[in-house]
Amino acid sequence: MRKFLIPVALVIGHAATAQTDPQRTAIAQMATKIEPKVISWRRDFHAHPELGNRETRTAGIIAKHLQDLGMEVKTGVATTGVVGVLKGGKPGPVVALRADMDGLPVTERNSLPFASKEKTKYKGQDVGVMHACGHDTHVAILMGVAEVLAGMKKDLKGSVKFIFQPAEEGVEKGEVGGAEQMVKEGVLENPKVDVIFGLHINSQTEVGTITYRPGGTLAGVDDLRILVKGRQAHGAAPWSSVDPIVTAAQIINNLQTVISRNLDITQNPGIVTIGSIHGGVRGNIIPEQVELIGTVRTLSSQDEKMVIERIKTIVTKTAESNGAVAEVDIPYESRYPVTYNDPALTAQMLPSLQKTAGTDKVKLIPPRTGSEDFSFFQEKVPGLFFFLGGMPKGNDPLKAPSHHTPDFFIDESGLTLGVNAMVNLVVDYMSAKK
Repeated sequence: MRKFLIPVALVIGHAATAQTDPQRTAIAQMATKIEPKVISWRRDFHAHPELGNRETRTAGIIAKHLQDLGMEVKTGVATTGVVGVLKGGKPGPVVALRADMDGLPVTERNSLPFASKEKTKYKGQDVGVMHACGHDTHVAILMGVAEVLAGMKKDLKGSVKFIFQPAEEGVEKGEVGGAEQMVKEGVLENPKVDVIFGLHINSQTEVGTITYRPGGTLAGVDDLRILVKGRQAHGAAPWSSVDPIVTAAQIINNLQTVISRNLDITQNPGIVTIGSIHGGVRGNIIPEQVELIGTVRTLSSQDEKMVIERIKTIVTKTAESNGAVAEVDIPYESRYPVTYNDPALTAQMLPSLQKTAGTDKVKLIPPRTGSEDFSFFQEKVPGLFFFLGGMPKGNDPLKAPSHHTPDFFIDESGLTLGVNAMVNLVVDYMSAKK
């Protein structure tokens, strides 16, 4: 079993500090200079969010910006993705940087002057659309990074591939998109990517702070659908039925033992959640079937395999014991692997993050059970995915609105650190290569 308590003070850690202090100061000054642009872009994207695979306006603005910077630009990648390549003046590695572009079907509830008023249909329902996970900040930061690095083009020891990705939050059934589709379409080739960096804003981490973890950082996720089939009957004669509602209730309770009794939680956490139950139309009719929808989170491929096997066994055998039949689809619509930060790369680049933000502002965190499809890139090339503070200073993280909620809020004063950090990662990585 892969363990994730990996030491970060490896001997190669000093290699990322090859950049001189004057260079680092110049980068910080450029990042500060374009801060108004980054904030303006972010507010525009925030006011005009688009759901996954529908980010046409966003993609158009990005593509024009990259073209204006003199890059080779490809559009329509994985439906609406944009990829730009900046060729440095000197030979060296190809470093990829990624930002996700999509919003969420959430109605914004705050009073910001640039709050989203967008509406659309999602799975047949009328919904609001909101950047409730901060992808607007990711796009604005990477556009800023592109501008800074384009201004340093002649001195860059390699090339930079800017990946603006659609549909990180997933796609509707029957569609393809996101990081997995970008990889399938060859985004990591021509030129071949050596390493990839990405960041995610966090509304419950104070601005000025960067957090990271080597190894398993975010959980792999499989969505889950269970269909319990019984026999319909009058509610006054339950003995005439094979009750799928009672069976579904027993299945939900029995699934709680997967994590509590089968997973070694001293190594990695895990989650099995049923978030939706549908069955029946009125109180005096026992229905024919019940549908359960859920999510499964694990921190290693071994855990994923074990948990899925236990779910299938528990669900089918519980149903069988009641005379019912249960069908298990896992994954049902989507699967993301574990977001796994290459330990050697993390150790190598840690000094770069520390010199950018200050050693006391770069903090090691435990694994989290959220998920990210950045993991598809990391399956192919070494990658580092870190988190950028977006909570106003002095606020209580436990009271700050969380991601995917109507009150989600980001302090824009933290965006410049994101630009600065990403530029330094590129320059330091290139400088350390011989």
